[in-house]
Amino acid sequence: MRVVGIAASLHAGSYINRLLEAVRGELPPGVGFEAWQGLGEVPPYGPGPVPAVVRELLTLIEEADAIVLTAPEHSLLPPELDHTLSWMSAGGGLAGRHVAVMCASARACGAMWAQAELFKELVAAGAVVMGAELVISPVCPHFDEDGRLWARELRAQVREVISQLCPAQIREPVLSR
Repeated sequence: MRVVGIAASLHAGSYINRLLEAVRGELPPGVGFEAWQGLGEVPPYGPGPVPAVVRELLTLIEEADAIVLTAPEHSLLPPELDHTLSWMSAGGGLAGRHVAVMCASARACGAMWAQAELFKELVAAGAVVMGAELVISPVCPHFDEDGRLWARELRAQVREVISQLCPAQIREPVLSR
């Protein structure tokens, strides 16, 4: 199985970028994962030739079995993500695709609003959507030095979404502390 990850943030150290990397560590053995980094280069959807960065994304999506999308707490989707979703849904590129959505927020209502917007966009494009609203307070460390989620309740939420996306059993890694 192959999964493509997209973090809806242009800030490399953001919580949702870190969350996407934590997802990689929770996938079952044998599941390939590639984080797509072209979000900031995607132009608005329009007529004419498809830009190279969009062709790259569409190829990744076509070859993948599933998509994991992490988004920030905003009630409006970032314009870069909106452009990306428009290109991905054009021509039925998301139709029937399994998409896991995880929204990270310091406040529960922020994640809920972002997830509702994403669900609406993805379902309209024909995607099969699953997800979780994760409350990640910026004042508490939730990731270890290797980028894994150590907060038990957040890890359980991530694993629940992954189990819907990748039905293979997830084994608990041995952590030394």
